[in-house]
Amino acid sequence: MATDYDASRKTEDEQKEQSLEARRLTSGELDKTSGKVDEDETEAAEAYELPGADLSHETLDIEVTPKQADEFTCTGCFLVQHKSRRASPTADLCIDCA
Repeated sequence: MATDYDASRKTEDEQKEQSLEARRLTSGELDKTSGKVDEDETEAAEAYELPGADLSHETLDIEVTPKQADEFTCTGCFLVQHKSRRASPTADLCIDCA
C-alpha cells in the first residue's frame, strides 16, 4: 500500500470518530432521515412534459425582426450575430465557431 507523506495527519479523536462511523455503516445503523426525499414525486411528474406532447393549443407571442444591416448569419451555427462577433472580416463565422 502506498503512503502519501504529504497528506495531513488525523488526530486520535478524528480516527476514533471515523472508526465509529465505519462501525455504524457496517452494522446497518443509519440516519433515519438519510433515505427521505424532500420532493414530492407527483408534483415533479406533473411539471414534466413528454417529448412529442400535443402542443397544438399553445400559442407563441414572439416578435421576429428581420436581420439588420450590422448583423450577419454565421455559416457554422446559423445564428444571426452582430458584426462585432465576426471572426474575420472576410468569413461569415462567429467567434465561437471559428
